[in-house]
Amino acid sequence: MGTTITNNPPRPEPKALASALEQLAARFGNRLITSQAVREQHGHTTTWIVNQPPDGVVMAQETADIQDVVRICAKNRVPVIAFGTGTSLEGQVNAPAGGISIDLRDMNKVLAVHAEDLDCVIQPGVTRKALNEHLRDQGLFFPIDPGADASLGGMASTRASGTNAVRYGTMRESVLALKVVRGDGEIITTGTRAKKSSAGYDLTHLFVGAEGTLGIISELTIRLRGIPETIAAGAVSFETVHGACQAVILAIQTGIPVARIELLNAAQVKACNAYSKLTLPETPLLLLEFHGSEIEVAEQSKAFGEIAKDCGGGDFSWTTKPEDRTKLWQARHDAYWSVKALRPGDSIGVVATDVCVPISRLADCVSETEEDLKRLNLLSPIVGHVGDGNFHCSLVCDTNDAGEMARGEEFMHRLVERAQAMDGTCTGEHGIGQGKQKYLKAELGPEALDAMRALKKALDPLNIFNPGKIVPEA
Repeated sequence: MGTTITNNPPRPEPKALASALEQLAARFGNRLITSQAVREQHGHTTTWIVNQPPDGVVMAQETADIQDVVRICAKNRVPVIAFGTGTSLEGQVNAPAGGISIDLRDMNKVLAVHAEDLDCVIQPGVTRKALNEHLRDQGLFFPIDPGADASLGGMASTRASGTNAVRYGTMRESVLALKVVRGDGEIITTGTRAKKSSAGYDLTHLFVGAEGTLGIISELTIRLRGIPETIAAGAVSFETVHGACQAVILAIQTGIPVARIELLNAAQVKACNAYSKLTLPETPLLLLEFHGSEIEVAEQSKAFGEIAKDCGGGDFSWTTKPEDRTKLWQARHDAYWSVKALRPGDSIGVVATDVCVPISRLADCVSETEEDLKRLNLLSPIVGHVGDGNFHCSLVCDTNDAGEMARGEEFMHRLVERAQAMDGTCTGEHGIGQGKQKYLKAELGPEALDAMRALKKALDPLNIFNPGKIVPEA
């Protein structure tokens, strides 16, 4: 929506930037791109944070390319921003101080698959869908599904999550080891393929979620899973959001191993019906998926159906047909576009934001959020990975209407405060980037921010790695 970010670090000296661009041009030739259009494509491209393009883009093809860019930029004190597919939502790929964006899309090789150990080694530009296509013939898959076909390097950098997190965890649990280019261009190896280790500091998980502020990931070793024998998807409608959330809580507490539990409130179901040509009842809806043997899936589905009935749910319908499952989940993944289609117009923007709370507080948080939307007269369908207490609001606003924009800002601020007051977090999976820096102090305290600044200074003393992100200046 064109919201300006005020925490902008200083730009490099013009002579230093010119020197860096000259050296990069000599090293990379036409793989250094400085056209305005390409630079803007590598700034923030969603609707609520203003686009801040880099001064140049280097198309990396191997680890040595990343190392050379970092060395040249460090010498000239020019910022370096890693770029995967650009699907992050909180300004992580913006260049508030200018600098060089390293586009990693061509570093897209699967280097090794160890089927017997359920792991693989990949370059950072490999996307989620491409990896699963590569693994399918071996009966394996990578379960973390944030919706977008994001790169695995970007998913690790933002500690991504998604629809399968309730059973398979997040990127935090899925990364075994990394190779990271540090500030002097040398490589840090953070771990091995062993499934556990007590050897030294846990550097792997220091870089997972660092959003490229401590170094640039050049290689990942990640956990894989076996493709389940049977996969069943189901849907059940509820009279109220509170009833749907209570069904989720009971399912988790009773130990039903659901792979996915997604909540769509009535407004989101209406949007999905219109956009995806569905005929679902326009009341709160849960979409679920069960993984296991044929018998296990049938038992899990029956058990959840009984819980749903006790919580005011309707008939629970489920299917194992791949085409039916795909239709349901594609509608869920198209939620953003379905919301955008509700209110067309050049000045209409959609702000996607998320919070996460303990599941015992989920029903209260979602219900109070809906009440806030009514009070403020705003349209913001809700969808969420509610099996782990994480939900998303897609706020629709007219950017030319100052009053509506002000109410939208108030809503998002109150949403975060509500989640934090319930012992939750300002973001379950979108990350901090630029957009949610202002909420970290209230959530973690000034001492935690000081520790983060100390880590940043130790690992990136020149402040060249994605400056202006995560931790606000002291």
